Amino acid sequence: MTLQLRINAFIELGKFLSQFTRDSIAQKEGVLHNDLFFDGMQHQFKLASENNGWFTKENILFALEGWAQSLTQEKLTEWLDGYDTAFAKAQPQQTVAVIMAGNIPLVGFHDFMCVLIAGHKFVGKQSSNDKHLLPFLAKYLEYAEPAFKETISFTEDKLPAYDAVIATGSDNTARYFEYYFGKKPNIIRKNRNSVAVLTGNETEDELIALGEDIFRYYGLGCRNVSKMYVPQDYNFDAFFKAIYHWSDIMNGAKYANNYDYNKAVYLMSLFELLENGFLMLKEDESYGSPIATLFYEKYESMDSLVEKLEADKDRIQCVVGNTSLKSQVKELTPIGKTQKPELYDYADGVDTITFLTSL
Repeated sequence: MTLQLRINAFIELGKFLSQFTRDSIAQKEGVLHNDLFFDGMQHQFKLASENNGWFTKENILFALEGWAQSLTQEKLTEWLDGYDTAFAKAQPQQTVAVIMAGNIPLVGFHDFMCVLIAGHKFVGKQSSNDKHLLPFLAKYLEYAEPAFKETISFTEDKLPAYDAVIATGSDNTARYFEYYFGKKPNIIRKNRNSVAVLTGNETEDELIALGEDIFRYYGLGCRNVSKMYVPQDYNFDAFFKAIYHWSDIMNGAKYANNYDYNKAVYLMSLFELLENGFLMLKEDESYGSPIATLFYEKYESMDSLVEKLEADKDRIQCVVGNTSLKSQVKELTPIGKTQKPELYDYADGVDTITFLTSL
């Protein structure tokens, strides 16, 4: 199977996914295999939500919208154009085991796609929290390109023989991954968090967009902003006003329970909090904040903050800020864009395609 045939199959998958949006779910003309998969996809929403209370239909559809926008001829060509030499030198087909997280819908899809685009066999071990959506999309790919039938498998048991590993988990699980998989070529990902750098000059629209970076997927993703850096005299009133439209997030029982529990813990510990009924702000030097909590820290100068962020870059997934910070902050993510990464925005900054084509 040629690279172009693999790309074509993912383009067809993108067309299929484009039928499922938060605004509407409707069949489009010319989409392959709708008779077999359209109704079944909607059933997967139900199964995924029943299996994981964090996977609301809204968030599943948001994830599908993102992938539909990425899986186009233009986006895939832009992504892969720089790898011509790597694909030309690629070694014979290998079996790559991918151990996936389950914190947000289809969080392992990019690794899945990279393995197949690189021409290897994929063996997936999914999290029990996200086990329905990806196998269904894999089956669609097998219909779009029958040659994929020999290259995709999933297991809930011990991994079969493999040549390389991509594993995503916490700092604790990473130690086990390194012990079990360290002798094979590997990418092992640990905990990371994203931060926002505010100057106090953000527009209302930018602060509204920041709410998307904080609350999408209930804040469970490594690309979600879990901490803000603010100037010494920062006034949070404009921030609280801008994010108020996310107040309905408390309608989710799991989020509301976490809010109530964490608030009780903070109050009993006599921590000082700022809160608005659905989000607590706590001054804290840590990066990873609990659900319904956003840490913040004040900085004295932008230079000293940039130096700190650079020193801690292995712990940070995204640094979010407005475009005025581009000249100071390396690889700045625009406000509101953390959950809309491009195909070349690799997790932990590790180029997965380069890794896979060098096996």
